[in-house]
Amino acid sequence: MPAVPTVDSPDELAGLLENTGYLADTGVATAAFLALRMGRPLFCEGEPGTGKTSLAVSLAGALGLPLIRLQCHEGIDAGQALYEWDFPRQLLHLRALEAVEGGRLDVDTAEQSLYTERFLLARPLLRALTTAPCVLLVDEIDRADDEFEAFLLQLLDENAVTIPEYGEVRAAAPPLVVLTSNRVREVHDALKRRCLYHWLEHPGLEREIAILRGRVPGLGERLARQVAEAVGRLRTRELLKPPGVAEALDWARALATLGRDTLDAESAAATLGTVLKYSEDLDRVRADLDTLLT
Repeated sequence: MPAVPTVDSPDELAGLLENTGYLADTGVATAAFLALRMGRPLFCEGEPGTGKTSLAVSLAGALGLPLIRLQCHEGIDAGQALYEWDFPRQLLHLRALEAVEGGRLDVDTAEQSLYTERFLLARPLLRALTTAPCVLLVDEIDRADDEFEAFLLQLLDENAVTIPEYGEVRAAAPPLVVLTSNRVREVHDALKRRCLYHWLEHPGLEREIAILRGRVPGLGERLARQVAEAVGRLRTRELLKPPGVAEALDWARALATLGRDTLDAESAAATLGTVLKYSEDLDRVRADLDTLLT
């Protein structure tokens, strides 16, 4: 069983995260450090593109742990998140038993042979319980419904689940759980109370410049600053989808790929589709490019 590296301070964890390309500010590093040391889930909320999912991915890389991701969506249920039985294989197994036994099956024995680990399809939550230790990312929990939230609450409380046909599965070492929310709806207080909470903001200008230069090889200081400043201005506008860090990185990569070393009106107009994702936003910004590049 792999051991979780010992981390003695938020600054040390920030350094480990930086080695993976994630520049954590003091608040993020402290929240993640406390979640790790206290064995509590970390609930990260914020606007899309503020680095919530990337934090979980980077924590796994920084700590040398497997990452298991559960992407939530409307209508997700326990079966999709926890486990399913492989019915086609179970049916083939029964037919094989019938062939071997000449059609004279002992019902109890046959049934017992169907519900074993061999036919159990582990979904993300069950894999997180059986992969110890690991980082479990429950992404966009706000998209799931109340019933699933209650089920998840019980699993986080006990770090175990009972499968009726199989028995109890309990984590040998509790996973480090990171839950993210874009605040599509309010998550219930009962779930939040069991977590440490952190609200993620978009990075400040200097930190975003550092992120761009760290993640885009060869990106110059001038272009990185121009992109970060322009993205910052876009976030203050009433857009359908303000850009996050991921879009800023895409914009910087696009400009670098085109061989640009400065952001001017021509290059901005040609590459806006990397940073804005709605035609209405594109039209609004193209009509006022001078203000964007001031």
